[in-house]
Amino acid sequence: MTAYRQMAVQSVEWNGQVAIYPLPGQAYSTDLPVQCSRRLSDTSVYPVGTCFLVDAKLTDRMGGPQYLYVWHGDAIKVLSDKEAEVFLGAYRRVRL
Repeated sequence: MTAYRQMAVQSVEWNGQVAIYPLPGQAYSTDLPVQCSRRLSDTSVYPVGTCFLVDAKLTDRMGGPQYLYVWHGDAIKVLSDKEAEVFLGAYRRVRL
């Protein structure tokens, strides 16, 4: 079982829908889908391209394809571009 870890994710338009994916420079691929609260993909509140700080874990429910899971009840933390840059910079320093 994988533990939850802090990650920066972003809303993107994909196949005519809004989806959430990890930002580059972290442990997981940027094309790994994130299952989270639908509130993060609500464009009336958060425009496409909004970055969020989430606690996510890698899972593959019942042997299906892998994805990142974020508990739907977690508080929503929006990251400014500068905050996302600082978070990713700190993450890169820790990984080295």
